[in-house]
Parts: sequence; structure tokens; C-alpha cells
Amino acid sequence: MTTNPTPLVPPTAAPAAGRPEDAERPPLRILLTILELAALGVIGSAVLGILSATLGVGLGMLFVFGAGVFVLLGLVYALYGVAWFEVRRVGDLYAQDLPDLQWRPRTRPGFWGWVRNVARQSIDGRMWKVILNLVLASIAGTIVLRLAWGAVWSGFTAFAPLTGGTGGVDGPWGFSIATEWAPLVGILGVLASLAGIVGLALLHRTLSRSLVIPDRAAQLSEQVRTTSAQREGAVRAADLERTRIERDLHDGVQPRLVSVGMTLGLAQQKIDTDPVAAKALIDEAHTSTKAAITELRQLARGIHTSVLDDRGLDAALSALAGRSHIPVQLDVRIEPGVTGAGSGCRDAEAAVYFAIAESLTNAAKHSRASECRIVVRSRDGGLWARVEDNGMGGAQVQPGGGLDGITNRILAAGGTFRLDSPAGGPTSLEVTVPCAS
Repeated sequence: MTTNPTPLVPPTAAPAAGRPEDAERPPLRILLTILELAALGVIGSAVLGILSATLGVGLGMLFVFGAGVFVLLGLVYALYGVAWFEVRRVGDLYAQDLPDLQWRPRTRPGFWGWVRNVARQSIDGRMWKVILNLVLASIAGTIVLRLAWGAVWSGFTAFAPLTGGTGGVDGPWGFSIATEWAPLVGILGVLASLAGIVGLALLHRTLSRSLVIPDRAAQLSEQVRTTSAQREGAVRAADLERTRIERDLHDGVQPRLVSVGMTLGLAQQKIDTDPVAAKALIDEAHTSTKAAITELRQLARGIHTSVLDDRGLDAALSALAGRSHIPVQLDVRIEPGVTGAGSGCRDAEAAVYFAIAESLTNAAKHSRASECRIVVRSRDGGLWARVEDNGMGGAQVQPGGGLDGITNRILAAGGTFRLDSPAGGPTSLEVTVPCAS
């Protein structure tokens, strides 16, 4: 039995907002735009040429044992990388906090699941809009370089009479100019070239805002959709948690306490006629009471872990690994300041902790695993965790089950969840949870 990786709605970045650099004077912003366009005129054109050549090679090799397929798959990764860089470039240039380009999550395991994932990424609309912006910027950059050369040549033309020549002067665009007209034509050429360069810079800004910077209405709509999904996840997680607590109380602690009450009742009846038997019953009730207290502590630990608040995620996971029935290799590396009091990561820490705890519980109950590995890292201002066991695999997200609880808890925290558990194992679970700002 094979389960598909289960992606959740990824956390949506806040609407693009201007940074303090927006206060810079417009001339400086225009100058930076012109410089970047000039660079793209050289580098961008070369990159686009390489991508186009790769596309041609991939299409040409499709009928050579299907080798072109792998070239085209690699091209998708290259396009994604170029688009990701372009988003960063535009965001830094115009001081906008743009959400990074996101690779689409896998929905199926195995080789064909990977191929399908890359194919889905190849039709990502946002990626192609960003690539289009790069193409237009590279074309504009090429024109900027030509205009810059025209401005320089026009400047030389304006001073041509000072050389003492009496013949015509070669203009910047391949035509001859009379010496007496050279200053006027040269000055006009400089002004026209500079105006064209500034115009292209302004055009680039307009196109980038249209193609790369998300529309405000679309951002708000996406925020509403994500917030609704998070709210539904929070409600679902709370409902599952309440059901789990009721089940644990009903099936565990409640029968044990009823048994303690009945045992004490029998002891009370025998205390006068058979003190020895009464003492044995009291001892039995005492043992059952301690067991009930232990179960209540475990139940409370499943609701709230005090060590998580007192000593942080690393210590809480160490305690969790120490109680595990399966040997656990724990590797936690969190940057200072990411977690702890006042870091805004308390909810993220709790979500990651309970996801790992439920994963270990499932592994102990169902996987027949002999070893489990837990890796936790700080990533992009949030937390990323991976739990992997060498069990029999076949784990699935069942409504009302433990994995369903993890799914909704992570979703409520604005994170992502991925489960990969093919038949025969191994089972791996990855969660990523952003920290509150």
C-alpha cells in the first residue's frame, strides 16, 4: 500500500510592501534601473540564448531514445532558477518584499511522481510571467546599450567643429552630417538617447509591476483563501484533539478510576472481617491510582508540554526521544534567536513538537521500525523538521487519525506538510512552519 505525499496550502507571504529604501530619490532608482538593464542586455541575452539552445536540443533529442525528455526536465529547473533570481532582482530593485517563487509540491511518490511534479511546474503561470519580464528586460537592456553608444557618439559629434575639419562628420547612426550642423545634431542626439534610456527604465518599472509584483487585489484574495484554510485547519485540529482527549479519558483513565473505586469499596466491606484481604485490595487500588496518575500526566503532556516553554524545542525533543520505544537519532540545529521567548516562534515550536510526537507514536504502534531519525533546522525564519523511520511503510492520512491531526495542526500554523510512505518503507514526514512576525 502506497500513500501519496500530502501537501498543504503553503503559507502566503504578506502583500508586497515597500521597504525604507522607497524613500530614496527617484533619480537614484532610475539610475539603478538603467544599470541593471545594461547588465541584462549582456548577461540576460546570453542566459536566454542558452535556455533557447537547451530547448532546441531537448526537442531535437526527443526521438533519440527519449533522451530529450531529461534535457527538457532539466530545462524546467533552469527556468525556475532564473525566474527565482528575477523575482529577487525586481524586489530588491524596487524595494518590494515580494514572495519568493515557490516550487509546486509533489502529489505522488516515486519516479513518475517526480516527472509529473516537474511537468506541473513547467506550466506554472507565475514562473512564465517572470520569464517574460526577463525577456522584455533583456531586449530593453540591448536597446539601452545601443542608446548609450549613440549618446557617446553624439557627444563626440557635437564637438566635431573643434577639430578644424571642413568636410562632413559621420553621425552615430551611419549617416553624414555637415560640420556646421554637427553641434546641434550632436546635442539633440545626446538628449534623444538619454530620453530613450530613461523612458526604457520607466517602461521596465511599469512592466515589472505588472508581471512580477503581484496585484494587490489578487494578494488580498489569496490571503483570504489561505486564512480561511488555516481557520478550517485550526477548527478541525481542535475537534480532533478534543475527540482524542475524550477517547483517552473514556478508554484509559476513566475505567481505571472506576476500578479503583470498586476495589476500595470491596476493601471497605472486608476491613472488619478479613483485614489481610482488605490490605491487599488497598494495595491494588494504590497501584492502580499511581497508574491513573501516570496516564493523566501523559494525557496532559499531549495537551501542553511545559518543558517546551521552559527550556525550548531542543530540550523538549530530547525528552521525547528519551521516552520513545524506538531508538531515535536526534539532530536539532536551530539558529540562535529563531526560537525562545519573544521570538514569535512559540506556535511554530508547538506545531513541530506535536507533529514529531505523533509521528513517533505512529511509528511505535504501526511501522515495526527499529530506528527513527529526527532532523530539525531553522529555515527562512521558520522551522523545518523531518522524521524518518525504517518501518514497513504504508502510512496514510485517515480522517480522525493521528496524521490527520498533524495535517490540520500544521495547516492552522500556516505551514506545509508532506508524507511519503510507500509500501515496504521507509516512511518520511516533513513539516515546515513559519514563525509569527
